[in-house]
Amino acid sequence: MTLNPRQESCLETSRLLVRGVNWLGDAVMTAPAIERLRQRFPRAHISILADDNVAGIWPGHPGIDDVIAFRRTEGLWSIAARIKAGKFDTAVILPNSPRSALESWLANIPCRVGYSTPWRRCLLTVLVQRAPGHVRPRKRGVAEIRRLLRREEGPKAAVDGFTHQVHDYLRLAAALGADASPLPPRLTIGASEVESALARLREWVPGGKPANRAWLGLNVSAAYGPAKCWPLERFAEVVKEVSRRVPDCVWLNFGTRSDSVTGDSLAAMTESRVINLAGKTTLRELMALLKCCRLLLGNDSGPMHLAAALGTPVVALFGSTSLELTGPGLGDTTHQLLRGSAPCSPCFRRECPVDFRCMTSISVEQTTLAILKVLKQAEPSPT
Repeated sequence: MTLNPRQESCLETSRLLVRGVNWLGDAVMTAPAIERLRQRFPRAHISILADDNVAGIWPGHPGIDDVIAFRRTEGLWSIAARIKAGKFDTAVILPNSPRSALESWLANIPCRVGYSTPWRRCLLTVLVQRAPGHVRPRKRGVAEIRRLLRREEGPKAAVDGFTHQVHDYLRLAAALGADASPLPPRLTIGASEVESALARLREWVPGGKPANRAWLGLNVSAAYGPAKCWPLERFAEVVKEVSRRVPDCVWLNFGTRSDSVTGDSLAAMTESRVINLAGKTTLRELMALLKCCRLLLGNDSGPMHLAAALGTPVVALFGSTSLELTGPGLGDTTHQLLRGSAPCSPCFRRECPVDFRCMTSISVEQTTLAILKVLKQAEPSPT
């Protein structure tokens, strides 16, 4: 990318604002870009402007000095005024929306870096183009899905050209001279926060926390919609089968307040082998408890990305979405990523218009074996 003199001034900055993305899983996938920006500007003050729902992942991150949280109901001028007070000289705008660019433009930040997407090019000073050959995910139409199912075309054609979303964010960091080499997302949680979360956990678990228990995490929901969710009865079958083979395990179900009813149903279906924590934890407590788990079993979701970034192995189930695009760990073999065999997958739809075979083709036995494999890998080596 050739820079004009004004753009070249962006390559040196002392106060950098990162405009974060608004969804939890996406936010986790921006962590490598922030890590590369810190390497590029080791002495700069780096702040992140983040939605209040995801801002909690950033305190303590080595790439971030300050977190500016906002609520989605907060007005545009209010946000612009707050970041203007920070006297930033550069903004890296990770979302593609016009509003995210307008915030920094109204704040008079001199250098504004972002993707050259419609309705905001005039708001940016450094326009970043997509990588050559970039393929944008698109939602399949119902007629296309039915046609693929009739023809039984293989799933490979559906993912050709996809590059992991992490690379999109790294490309924006590279516009400021940062290293674009991929890294797995990494997040941190303090030991004191882990102890505090475990203290709360003792209130929820009958008999406290026996030292020999194996904590296993569950996330049976997904914010995007039911098309990403494996059937609840299959989660229940896996819980019962793994509990039979690993008698000292305790399952912790995570989620938001809206997931609490589903979590109660799962607990009943598994004869109380699951402790339902949906809606009972803060984001930092969720991170702390995920750190304590030996694995997380779940759908393609924000908690899946959180767990992987905290070093907890995941067994993740993919159907309507693409593990090439948003899979955790960037090839980390400690994770087990299971994908259904439907030729219409990934369709990127919120609800399945046909028979949901992308998820139902993932079997209970296959998932159970993946969990047991992760648990065996995590066992200490004999001395």
